[in-house]
Amino acid sequence: MINVGQKAPPFTLVDTELKMRSLDEFKGKKVVLSFFVAASSPVCTKEMCTFRDEWDQISKLGAQVIGISNDGPFANKAFAESQHLNFPVLGDYKSQTIRDYDILMPDLLHVKGYDAAKRSVFIVDEGGTIVYKWVSDNPLIEPNYQEIMNFLKK
Repeated sequence: MINVGQKAPPFTLVDTELKMRSLDEFKGKKVVLSFFVAASSPVCTKEMCTFRDEWDQISKLGAQVIGISNDGPFANKAFAESQHLNFPVLGDYKSQTIRDYDILMPDLLHVKGYDAAKRSVFIVDEGGTIVYKWVSDNPLIEPNYQEIMNFLKK
């Protein structure tokens, strides 16, 4: 189990332009890793659009949002474009990073073998340490956005 105070597990995942992106690219910034369940699903759309709408404020606080799901790059691209997302959306289609962060939700909606990420938010500090963690076992529950913003202001 990954907890606050531990080094964030590294990753290299594909973005919506088929470019490989790694956590190391963002060293020196706070990073808000938002793991979401499924591109274009109603709650995920609301969550990603909330981060989009708060982008200016998050950026002014020296932070970068990264959305991660186990969707492939094409589904993520359609989702990101349709919602005008202004931050990287990465595809963990093998669910390895999701496993590394210990947030795998097996058999989503009771569909055998349809694994997804639990809705989760990790904030990684400038040195690569996890300083905030929120994980929900219920895919319909959204994170506390105000709590995340307040944490970034510290």
